[in-house]
Amino acid sequence: MCERNRPTRLGRQDRTPTLTPELDCVRDGQEDEVAETTVAAVMAELAVLEDPRMRKVNETHGDDHGVNLSKLRALAKQLKTQQDLAGELWETDDTAARLLAILICRPRAFERDELDTMLRETRAPKVHDWFVNYVVKKNPHSEELRLAWFTDPDPVVASAGWALTTERVAKKPEGLDLAGLLDAIEAEMKTAPDRLQWAMNHCLAQIGIHHAEHRARAIGIGERLEVLKDYPTPPNCTSPFAPIWITEMVRRQQEK
Repeated sequence: MCERNRPTRLGRQDRTPTLTPELDCVRDGQEDEVAETTVAAVMAELAVLEDPRMRKVNETHGDDHGVNLSKLRALAKQLKTQQDLAGELWETDDTAARLLAILICRPRAFERDELDTMLRETRAPKVHDWFVNYVVKKNPHSEELRLAWFTDPDPVVASAGWALTTERVAKKPEGLDLAGLLDAIEAEMKTAPDRLQWAMNHCLAQIGIHHAEHRARAIGIGERLEVLKDYPTPPNCTSPFAPIWITEMVRRQQEK
């Protein structure tokens, strides 16, 4: 399935990010002394990369930034890993800056409580997705946080718990109660808030794809609930409707 099945977004394609002298000086071992200037220089670079057309498209998905993600990754590649700078960028509360912070941080360097606080600050969907996938999943506290977030009353936080659970369903299912997860999905997914519903649907699909003994039930739940059945799907992408998603991915596995 394509990421969120979203269409390609408009953006500038004619400009490659170029580091300013202020950014380059971090590499001379003087990060602490120039941190404030460096943050200002990075924010200026992000402002140059801002595209109003892209912002308009992104805002329809709840993401308040207009920076092309390929350009953002190119800038992160030039900056390389800088944990202190990542922290400063995160504190700006700017969506593009936080996305960049995620790309240049050291995921394993964060303590459990830091990650919990940061997750609760991530309201833009793209920041939330990247934070869970690029930072939390690589951190040694990920399993502890999965358990804590899974039952959190905040549906956005709970969706992170479901995302981490889906990762385990696919890669490390030992110890998971898959039947219990299907029970919860069957009872709660239909009326869950959008982001939580998406995460639960992803978990449903992964159970059906990776666990043949639960496949028929997973498909049946999807057919009865009809969650995302009419979701607009671009050409050459697989629908996120679980019965279609499961069937297509199993077919591909069998053809290998």
